[in-house]
Amino acid sequence: MDKASKVPLYLQLMDELILKMDNKELQVDQKLPSERELCEIYNLSRITVRSALQELEREGYIYKLHGKGTFVSPVSYHQKLIKLYSFTDEMKKLGKTPTTQVLSFQEIALDERLAHKMNVTALDEVFQIVRLRLADQEPLIYETSYLPKETFPGLTKNDLNERPMYEIFRQEYQIHVTKAVEHFSASSLRKEEADYLQLTAGSPAMLVKRLAYHNDQLIEYTVSVTPGDKFNYTVELT
Repeated sequence: MDKASKVPLYLQLMDELILKMDNKELQVDQKLPSERELCEIYNLSRITVRSALQELEREGYIYKLHGKGTFVSPVSYHQKLIKLYSFTDEMKKLGKTPTTQVLSFQEIALDERLAHKMNVTALDEVFQIVRLRLADQEPLIYETSYLPKETFPGLTKNDLNERPMYEIFRQEYQIHVTKAVEHFSASSLRKEEADYLQLTAGSPAMLVKRLAYHNDQLIEYTVSVTPGDKFNYTVELT
């Protein structure tokens, strides 16, 4: 682990473990070292290791069996959906008042995994934005977005506090979302997410990963967490 790098340590550990899976050093259904063992192997804190394992589980790379440990997951499958939408527009259609709280706004360097998802170079800088989406003051979505800094120079936390993100894209940067690809999977709420969503940690949740494009240019990667009983989705097959 490179502790001098701008890439967060938990992301570096994720990359290391994913590489071992890709190289078959870690096989499907193989048990991973314990948190304590990973701390010793990589000289990292328990919090860092736990964050990496939580993200790997959320990304579908590993799974946990109570009382037995953590194991490498088999390949999972996803279902495509159609039609572009935004939270703000959908809530307005339902007659609700959408609001957003910006919980965190920072610049980070991308690790290889995120860089690959966003089709950019590792160590490129992005804005990492954590937001809570509400409708009629009811918290509904906890989401983390990654926006290329080069695409949105000068973007500030205050901008996002004042206007919807896609409106800023259109008005300030003349950038429109012309296509989006979303991946849906079942998950559970972590403590921080549950606190903001006013629910109990471990409650069922839906994980939605969105890759949004302006023509062929990726402009946004967002991971949204919603309570399992708050939304339902319809897939149209033709």
